Amino acid sequence: MKIISAKEAADLIKEGDSVMLGGFMGCGSAISCIDALVEKGTKNLTLIGNDTAREDFSYGKLIRNKQIKKAITTHIGTNKETGRQMSDGELEVILVPQGTLAERIRASRSGLGGVLVTTGLGTEVAQGKQIINVDGKDYLLERPLRADIALIYATYADKYGNLAYDGTTRNFNVLMAMAADLVIVEIEEMLDTPLNPNNVVVPGIAIDYIVQHKE
Repeated sequence: MKIISAKEAADLIKEGDSVMLGGFMGCGSAISCIDALVEKGTKNLTLIGNDTAREDFSYGKLIRNKQIKKAITTHIGTNKETGRQMSDGELEVILVPQGTLAERIRASRSGLGGVLVTTGLGTEVAQGKQIINVDGKDYLLERPLRADIALIYATYADKYGNLAYDGTTRNFNVLMAMAADLVIVEIEEMLDTPLNPNNVVVPGIAIDYIVQHKE
């Protein structure tokens, strides 16, 4: 685990990478790193996350700046630019039910071959997907979702890279921490003392780089 700047974090993300972005409507997201990535202008990225925020906030800026070629997400209604680019054929959007997205990410971090869900059976969601019957009931096989980079957030980190959170900022950050080849976390506060093991939400072994958030 190494402490780096937001600019150095942005430099680790290359054109064409798939990037998991923690946050829920931008709350609990790696704001400084995202701003650095917007400034750098790296393009043809695949965004994996709960939403696309607003076009003037957090990872929504990446959409506005046309740095995202594909978005795998649960909803886009709060970012008009996402809808416009999708309608104009500039952006591929794959909508995934929120619970299914979470479980696909969890499957990746847990080393599972996929998850069985009933959500989407009999709809367009099921097209091209394997249907598995268990005890007389059909399920869709949803495959694990993994990324090149996970760009996540945490409230606190200790010198070992262990993470802890305040409030609802855990959201997708915790799931994404072990579902990517490289994990970068932006934190609010670096603690002088080790976290109590009972308060560790994400273990430091899952973290590659830490960025200190700056206002």
